[in-house]
Amino acid sequence: MTDTVLPGAAAGAQNRERVRKSLSRRHRNEILFRWAGILSIAAALGFVAILFGMILSKGLPSFWQSTVHVEAFFDPELIEGGPRPVLADFPSPADHQQAVNEWQRAVTLSNWNRIVETALRAEAPDFEIETRDLLELVTSSARFQLRDMYFANPDVLGQTMPVSILASANTDNWLKGTIDRSQPDERQQLAATTRTLADQFEENGTISFDFAWHIFTNVDSRSAPATAGLAGAFMGSLYMMIVVIVLAVPIGVASAVYLEEFAPKNRLTDLIEVNINNLAAVPSIVFGLLGAAVFINYFGLPRSAPLVGGLVLTLMTLPTIIIATRAALRAVPPSLRQAALGLGASRNQTVFHHVLPMTYPGVLTATIIGVAQALGETAPLLLIGMSAFIANIPAGPLDSATALPVQIYLWQGNENRNFFEARTSAAIIVLLGLMLLLNAIAIFLRSRLEKRA
Repeated sequence: MTDTVLPGAAAGAQNRERVRKSLSRRHRNEILFRWAGILSIAAALGFVAILFGMILSKGLPSFWQSTVHVEAFFDPELIEGGPRPVLADFPSPADHQQAVNEWQRAVTLSNWNRIVETALRAEAPDFEIETRDLLELVTSSARFQLRDMYFANPDVLGQTMPVSILASANTDNWLKGTIDRSQPDERQQLAATTRTLADQFEENGTISFDFAWHIFTNVDSRSAPATAGLAGAFMGSLYMMIVVIVLAVPIGVASAVYLEEFAPKNRLTDLIEVNINNLAAVPSIVFGLLGAAVFINYFGLPRSAPLVGGLVLTLMTLPTIIIATRAALRAVPPSLRQAALGLGASRNQTVFHHVLPMTYPGVLTATIIGVAQALGETAPLLLIGMSAFIANIPAGPLDSATALPVQIYLWQGNENRNFFEARTSAAIIVLLGLMLLLNAIAIFLRSRLEKRA
């Protein structure tokens, strides 16, 4: 008796086989897609880790700078001007102030370099070195540091006081190993005796690596690179961000609410929407050209002022806030509007009492992301003159200033590459830290507002 296979059973078996192969292929494709996604994320995280690793490896050493600890004798024979004028000895405060100014002028003209030299030689009395090479060991602002100590406390005259003086940029490079020690003397930035003395001071503890607080408290310096800091750039960025927040947030949110909730749907609003979307993709340097032409040339606002920079960054940030706010408004269920209107609420009450509060998390996130993006912009600020060297901390938004990303750009192009390459990475760490802080605040506030909603 022979087995017979019915045609229907054979067709069913073929269908099951095709389904089995199809399922196997689909499962295989799913696994491949998952692995492709995992590898893509791993590659992205790897590149980010490499980037942060390079920045941290170069920048972190800059937060510790070589410092020379000496005992400085405030020699009365070298410090001119005599005792500080006392108000009781003068008939009027104006006369007293004039005498104080003359006294400060005389003190400033004193031979402070000689006092610095004497303090350094006292740490190595048997070491023979030329005065010029000895002073190359410390920053050129050492004399001003001692002068300011005397201004603050004239009673130190004739006394020996402990002083911590920053080493020069070249000395710091030498001690940190960023300079090739195998290079011949004619290619070294320090004299042989200066290098030897620096190594000796490091061995006996006269030179130590201390945390460089001056990075956060000092302004940029070209005459004394070792004392250069970010205080001026930080305040310039702060003033600009205040201008951006004060202008971009209310204007952007109000524009988005009107376009989404109140504006009639016609060709004009469609044209406005298209232009807003296009503005979000315009290169930032175009906004810099616009700011230079309108705010500086036409309105006559001062160059290099944080106010002008804030206005330019406001124009650049507005499209981001408008688009994100409109997206948040669209995400609110229409039933909420219908329910409010059905209960007798006006259009304004519906929007501002019920709809808009639901969008606070999205609006807040868009605002902070827009501010963080503006904080890292460089190109538009260069075109409005914020790349100039500023030696003072700006006292207001109309004073000349620079910004953190512009300061990074200026340091990267400095002629003292060995020193400022590391200092540039340190500034990048500060800028990235501020951006991460802003994003962390956005995440925290968004979660809080979502829970309340």
